[in-house]
Amino acid sequence: MVKRLLSASTSEVMQFNGQELKESIKASEGRIIVSENIVTQENLDSITTAEIAAAFGADMILCNRLDVYNPKIFGLYPGERDLYSAPKHDGKASIARLQKLVGRPVGINIEPIGDHPNMMENQISILPGCTASEAVIKKAEEMSFQFMVLTGNPGTGVTNAEIAHSIALAKMYFSGLIIAGKMHASGVDEPLMSEETAKGFIDAGADVILAPAVGSIPGFDEAALKAVVQVVHRAGGLVMSAIGTSQEGSGSRVLQEMAIRNKICGVDMQHVGDSAWGFESPVDNLYAVSKAIRGERHTIQRMARSINR
Repeated sequence: MVKRLLSASTSEVMQFNGQELKESIKASEGRIIVSENIVTQENLDSITTAEIAAAFGADMILCNRLDVYNPKIFGLYPGERDLYSAPKHDGKASIARLQKLVGRPVGINIEPIGDHPNMMENQISILPGCTASEAVIKKAEEMSFQFMVLTGNPGTGVTNAEIAHSIALAKMYFSGLIIAGKMHASGVDEPLMSEETAKGFIDAGADVILAPAVGSIPGFDEAALKAVVQVVHRAGGLVMSAIGTSQEGSGSRVLQEMAIRNKICGVDMQHVGDSAWGFESPVDNLYAVSKAIRGERHTIQRMARSINR
């Protein structure tokens, strides 16, 4: 048995393997917040986006647009006011430093892009070090990420079929928690999430199914999310609802309502996206979601608990 992530200290969290992290999330009963941050974006006074998110209640930090072959994280080291002129970072050392600074599980977002996706818009090319290849998955393991999210940024051409293939690869080469699913179309004309898709991802080896948050995607309502949650929970998996359609900038009242609706549906984790400020959600929205799904008591302790504990 492990301590629930909701109440765990840094010294405990940093020892969790993938299965233990999953158990600690399940034990937290729907009160876990994942903040997705664009790590390459300059922000406030040369600190990392992860530090900002952690300070306002995020339990887990998801790094977006991190190139495993050139893993620069803005604000990670002193004096790097211009990310593009900064020296090349060592991947394993960089993630270890980020974990030390935030005291939270740190994960990576990588993209399973289809060979010939049925695109609804012009496809956007991304760096090879951000794609869900075998080499990138192995590199993520080497860098000691505690979790991985197999999903797609807007317009990149990520498909559900390729996600399923990448889950199987991740299961072979990655020891951390595997989260998989699409929070929006990623430019591809296909259904995002269904009971069948969720079950297929679990069968392929996913620990957590990512589904759109209710209110973020047209037509994906409480009934659809509840159906996915029930299928996944019966199979022993967890579900993360995701706000990835820039509604992370819709204001605290909107996000509070979305958070409660998704908690009612039974999700185990709630993802808040990175597009409102251009690198992460406004901190008042993170705080509002935290208060909505776990109350002021647990919100305060998460924000105030020293990473030195």
